[in-house]
Amino acid sequence: MSAANDRIGWRENASAAQADPATLAALRELAVSLLSDNMGRASGIVGLQPYHRPKPLAGTAVTVRTRGGDNLAIHRAFDYCRPGDVLVIDGGGELSQALMGEIMASYAESLGVQGLVIDGAIRDVGALRQRDFPVYARGVTHRGPYKNGPGEINVPVSIGGMVVNPGDIVVGDEDGVLAIAPADVEAVIAGARKQGEKEAASLRAIAEGCFDRAWVLPRVEQMRNG
Repeated sequence: MSAANDRIGWRENASAAQADPATLAALRELAVSLLSDNMGRASGIVGLQPYHRPKPLAGTAVTVRTRGGDNLAIHRAFDYCRPGDVLVIDGGGELSQALMGEIMASYAESLGVQGLVIDGAIRDVGALRQRDFPVYARGVTHRGPYKNGPGEINVPVSIGGMVVNPGDIVVGDEDGVLAIAPADVEAVIAGARKQGEKEAASLRAIAEGCFDRAWVLPRVEQMRNG
């Protein structure tokens, strides 16, 4: 790392180790809601919307923190992206300037990036919505970005209320996006699979007219008397 890259606001760190492809494949088969429920129901990114045709997202986080409305650091971050990564961009939630549009999303996809998670604005949404390349963003504006910096690559970022670290596993679907620490992912997958089986059983019970709601009234009474 050069001396210039050590400057606060301009730091660039190597990308973290990538998640195992089998782990990513398993995550693509699980609903984000199931994963979230097995992370205490308090984790996950809020306030971002999907701007693509439905497609499961799973990949390793390469993170960027940039000044709102400025995408110089994002252009530089492409040099740190590998096939299988997800580019996670902390733009401070700024919506006055778009951080990227169709061209940059197309370039990211050409690199093998699995998707984009942007706490900021995008543009060209008409084109992006025709594609299944995952793009999540906080909002939309026609106004384009500046390219002046500063910005940092592969540092912890805050996206929609969730801290995302380089190397975290980012998962998304139509319900939203969350990040899972690599040390936690196997336990989260196991819990989500077990819950998925339980929910499937509940749906079968509803179809058969024998859905058990016996717990509701005792719970209400418990809360009233608590």
